[in-house]
Amino acid sequence: PLPGTSGKHPISEALGTALTGGKSMAGTKGYLASYIKELEANPLRTKMLTAGTLAGAQELLASWLAKDRNKHGNYFTSRVPKMAAYGALVSAPLGHFLIWLLQKLFKGRVSLRAKITQIVVSNLVIAPIQNSIYLVAMALIAGARTFHQVRATVKVGFWRVMRISWLTSPICLAFAQQFLPDELWVPFFNLVSFVIGTYINTLTKKKRLAALRKKHYGDTRDMGRPGPEDYPPPPHMGPNP
Repeated sequence: PLPGTSGKHPISEALGTALTGGKSMAGTKGYLASYIKELEANPLRTKMLTAGTLAGAQELLASWLAKDRNKHGNYFTSRVPKMAAYGALVSAPLGHFLIWLLQKLFKGRVSLRAKITQIVVSNLVIAPIQNSIYLVAMALIAGARTFHQVRATVKVGFWRVMRISWLTSPICLAFAQQFLPDELWVPFFNLVSFVIGTYINTLTKKKRLAALRKKHYGDTRDMGRPGPEDYPPPPHMGPNP
């Protein structure tokens, strides 16, 4: 067995101890405790690093899963650093401010009615703001250069992204309300968005590659090359990485 483990599940035990510090030091040592400490000391910087890393990793992982390479045969496409920059410089600061505002509005209110109201406000006010800014950013990353191109992307993709938000965010926010301290909300929603976004992004890339292969073999019809609106939604705080 690995040192410090029982030998039954050595890898998972070692990983758990590294994250939490183990039973004897749970909450005081380990990477998770260090991360929470850094999050409390430097919240915005930590959220920016987290969101940037996850956004870039999501794009890279989805490219690898879909076998989507650039012209040089690499999975590290130009979208990877662009997505990382979006996560760190746009998504994280925006989420930090909006979550702070949402939590300030509902501070000290723990009734069921207050929690439901918080979910409704997040869905109808905050999510549209985040999704609109996300679609603008994705349009620019995808190559849009005029106001009309950006507006068309937002118009086409807005309700699709909102439906995804309305499906996943209430469940995630209810979980966060019940089990997570306020400072862990943004990382939690970033993680949820990473998993869902990687899945959607992978499917989108596979769809695009299948369309390109079909076109290469003689079908000249428009196969619906995905635009920015086809990519995964931004990380949300809940009822919008």
